[in-house]
Amino acid sequence: MNALDWILLMLAVVGAVGFIFQMKKAQQAVVDVSKATAKAEEELKAQREKILSEAEKQAARALDRGHKEAEALRKEAELKAKEQALQARQEGEKLVNERMATLDKQDQRLRQKEESLDKKLTQVEQKTKDLDEKAEKTREAQEKLEALKAEAKSLVEAQSRKLEELSGFTKEEAKAEIISQLEYTAKMDAAKMVRRIEEEAQEEAVKKARWTIGTAIQRVASDVIAEVAVTSVQLPSDDLKGRIIGREGRNIRALEKATGCDLIVDDTPETIVVSSFDPIRREVARQAILKLLADGRIHPARIEEVVEKTKVDMDQHLKELGESTSIALGFPDVHPKLHKLIGRLNYRTSYGQNVLEHTKEVAHIAEYMATEMGANARLARRAGLFHDIGKAIDREVEGTHIEIGMELLKRFGEKDDVIHAMSCHHGDFEPKTVEAMLITAADALSAARPGARREMLETYVKRLEQLEGIANSYKGVQKSYAMQAGREIRILVDAGQVNDDQSYWIAKDVTKRIEAEMQYPGQIKVTVMRETRAVEYAR
Repeated sequence: MNALDWILLMLAVVGAVGFIFQMKKAQQAVVDVSKATAKAEEELKAQREKILSEAEKQAARALDRGHKEAEALRKEAELKAKEQALQARQEGEKLVNERMATLDKQDQRLRQKEESLDKKLTQVEQKTKDLDEKAEKTREAQEKLEALKAEAKSLVEAQSRKLEELSGFTKEEAKAEIISQLEYTAKMDAAKMVRRIEEEAQEEAVKKARWTIGTAIQRVASDVIAEVAVTSVQLPSDDLKGRIIGREGRNIRALEKATGCDLIVDDTPETIVVSSFDPIRREVARQAILKLLADGRIHPARIEEVVEKTKVDMDQHLKELGESTSIALGFPDVHPKLHKLIGRLNYRTSYGQNVLEHTKEVAHIAEYMATEMGANARLARRAGLFHDIGKAIDREVEGTHIEIGMELLKRFGEKDDVIHAMSCHHGDFEPKTVEAMLITAADALSAARPGARREMLETYVKRLEQLEGIANSYKGVQKSYAMQAGREIRILVDAGQVNDDQSYWIAKDVTKRIEAEMQYPGQIKVTVMRETRAVEYAR
């Protein structure tokens, strides 16, 4: 073996030893990696178990907290349900009580009307019985009278024959003598009758004068203020509409919220429309808008301030208006709290008729009629002032304006006579005094006079047409004219078909038909005119 072979062998041995060393080193590295992997797996396993344990604890805590919150929500829901049930029960009981009170009032009213009808029925039956008895007595008297007439006739004939024999007068001469005596007797009787008729005419004139006092409405009739549900506010220029509306409409919303009215801003030049069923709210809104425009500062805070101040001013204005009305009617002793209610009537309408003006008319008409009839004029005037006081708050309080007015007057110390007189003006209660009946009549006269109410215009025109229709239905009538708001009708007749006596009877018949077929306040004068015209032409 030469040196080269030894060298190669040594190299081979060294390579083998190096390879073996490398193999051991690689095995050791593999072992280390396995240990590290196992250790990492153990650490990961421990960490996972720790995380799972913490998650389970948090879940348990969350579950426990959820149970507690659910229990609290359940209890809160039960409490709210009980409160709502209690509130619903209270509201139901309140509604039932209100309905029961209303039913009681209606039942009482029906009982009163039933009692009134029973009394009237009893009176009618008694009158019918009396009339039957009078008719029987009249029939018996008529039979006796016929017998007496027959007997008198026979006696007159026998007496006439005997007189001719005794007096020596012929029948014609005796007749002339008797006629002269009858003429003298008739003249005396006529003189007595004329005197009696004059006395009866004077008494009837007094009655007619009292009746025609209904025409007193002509002395107090005033213009009608026809209110509607909207009020127009004039602006100096259309540029102010934008300021009223405000950015994104905040100003107009603030105005509507503060006043309770709807504001309509449309294409109408220089005009804003305020709409509300309550006229006092509309007036407050109108005055507030005018004050804001005059001030120039328009924003929600300023709007609320101005509206509140306007409401205070309006309350003061209503009190002053009610106080001045009471003093003008001669009642400075009216309770101060009634002054505002009287003032509110100025902004309340009934079928377009201003209630305050209507109240003044009723007070004056009732006073005039009471004076003419010798009744208590001051009581009638005071009852007329308060007869519609319930309309001041009938939109805010349940009940009719009569019931509300009676309660108000009792609360503020008015006398029972005044309360009774005002309570009867719609027939809800039976009038027991003359003043109560006068208030009813005055209320009807003030409401029914031509032009007083919007709803009466059509009725008024129909009354005029009915008047002319009755007059034109007679033969010989050429034309007829209803005049003086239906208080007079003039009838022109054809002189060739109707004579003077027939003209008189036409007037009488037309008067009777008007009384039987029509309803009207006061009286209607019927005048029949007949004339003869002679026309010739000179040629």
